Amino acid sequence: MPNHGTACLRDNPMPSHMPSHARWLTGGSWITVRGRGGRHRLFVRQDGPEDGRPVTLLHGFPTSSHDWSLILPHLTDLGLRVTSFDLLGFGASDKPRRHTYSVMEQADLAEGVWTHLDIGDTAMVAHDYGVTVAQELLARNPRRVTRMVWLNGGLYPDLHRPLRIQRLLHGPFGPLLSHGINQKTFARSMRRLMARPASDQNLHEMWNGMALHQGHLLAPRLLRYIDERRAHETRWVTALEDFNAPTLFVWGPRDPISGAHVAQRIRQRFPHARLQELDDPFPVGHYPQIEAPDEVGSLIGKFLSSPPGLVCD
Repeated sequence: MPNHGTACLRDNPMPSHMPSHARWLTGGSWITVRGRGGRHRLFVRQDGPEDGRPVTLLHGFPTSSHDWSLILPHLTDLGLRVTSFDLLGFGASDKPRRHTYSVMEQADLAEGVWTHLDIGDTAMVAHDYGVTVAQELLARNPRRVTRMVWLNGGLYPDLHRPLRIQRLLHGPFGPLLSHGINQKTFARSMRRLMARPASDQNLHEMWNGMALHQGHLLAPRLLRYIDERRAHETRWVTALEDFNAPTLFVWGPRDPISGAHVAQRIRQRFPHARLQELDDPFPVGHYPQIEAPDEVGSLIGKFLSSPPGLVCD
């Protein structure tokens, strides 16, 4: 069986280079938001015209809002007002070491960001861990979300296929094993997730966000979201399937965690929604926004910026 995560460059386009994580941080600031475990400082960016249509980006595990850096220009060039932030325990946001992390609190904090920045109704774009936060936000107030874009993530807990390293970190020896995470092991895992080749530079910058303030040691605590997905499956799947505003699925089918098998479920449950599988001419894996930024940025930008009556779903 071919190893799509290490496909050679002659069979795939050259990867786009992400801006450095340090440069990404210069475009944002920190705000203090109250969550269930107290007050926390979150790194936040707002890009695009102040009067643009609001869009909120929710990133995945184990990285940060920096994941959106390559598609951001596609959105702001269309006049969208884009808010992106690092979830608690990720990137440049606070990373309390002994904190009990939960999706519920992440949703609280997202609402806190909206309140702090005076954001009312907003479109959402979510990936990986972020899709679960988005599902909880939809469960609370679906009318607040004007449009929804889903990228690869665990929408259905019964279809989630975590990597072996995720299963180990989620197990009883996770805290001990987390001390063995380094840039090399991180890069190896990322390459298993991506069907298109990732540059050493991009993986280095993604690692910088994760490892900031020793964030890699939090992986076992953050991975509790796997249990939360099972515990709240009915609530979150219902929120997903009952949402009736325009919806777009942008999917990398070669994703070993949530790829073609999840796309098949999406086709069954959402026969009239727009599902864009990224497999032609080159396959895409778990990180569509990094593996195919121009295509993904264009798809999302056009979907979010089109007039209400012209959205195809």
